[in-house]
Amino acid sequence: MGTTAVSKHRDSKDNKGGRTTEWVGATLSEFDGVRFLHLDSIWVQGAMRMKNPEKLELEYVQRMMAWLLWRDVREMTQGQAVQLGLGAGALTRFCRKQLKMKTTAVEINPTVISANRHWFHLPDDDERLRVLNEDAGVWVADAANWGSAQVLNVDLYDHEAAAPVLDDEAFYADCHRVLADGGLMTVNLFGRSASFTRSAARIAKVFGSDQVWHLTPTREGNTIVVAGRGVAVPEREVLEQRAAHIEARHDLPATKWLKLVRPLPMNVIQQLHAAAAGDSDE
Repeated sequence: MGTTAVSKHRDSKDNKGGRTTEWVGATLSEFDGVRFLHLDSIWVQGAMRMKNPEKLELEYVQRMMAWLLWRDVREMTQGQAVQLGLGAGALTRFCRKQLKMKTTAVEINPTVISANRHWFHLPDDDERLRVLNEDAGVWVADAANWGSAQVLNVDLYDHEAAAPVLDDEAFYADCHRVLADGGLMTVNLFGRSASFTRSAARIAKVFGSDQVWHLTPTREGNTIVVAGRGVAVPEREVLEQRAAHIEARHDLPATKWLKLVRPLPMNVIQQLHAAAAGDSDE
């Protein structure tokens, strides 16, 4: 499962203010050589194989890297990668060390950041890494951050993991603004109260239906949505060449991803058309 946290008062936007906010504390478990991050519940917020901290252990986290397929090999690792929700730091460590990208992580829960520093090999901030104790919704709404990211990984869940914490059209519009032209966003959709159709329709209304794809769900039920800002999809042969490059260079199952990528399903398209018709009648 992904991570962010909300205050027990649901007043997460005050985390920079003078009020004291009570956070759900980060906890750990370990099994078979893997360390797991939790937020005082059974739900897994992230994982790290202790003998290989740079490996992306969870399948859904690997699929969050599917944006690599949409980027030219010559530009694949250029620019800034931003993670909204730190989790156990897997994507942040990977983008910084393996891809050598400038990397920013935005995490509202200070105990998650502390856990990452102490237990999940997250290095101190340097010229390639910034970890911000801020609200992701506020960060993407800040015009100072618009156009700054080539990659945006969105994985925002609280300790109940019922549905994404931020999942409305206004939030995705701000995410679109954060991306530079040609940039890509991946979103993890999961939870008993989550709706792929509802979330995908919101994303597609902002990004355009021809700029949104998804991977078929994992066994655990995580569906990864990929959305682009003005991305041109290359021919199949080029995608296959990129997949081979990703597998050889970064040890990720990119050829498998190609077989799992789907355009928006018809029920999402129909929902978009219905919404557009409703808007035109007003």
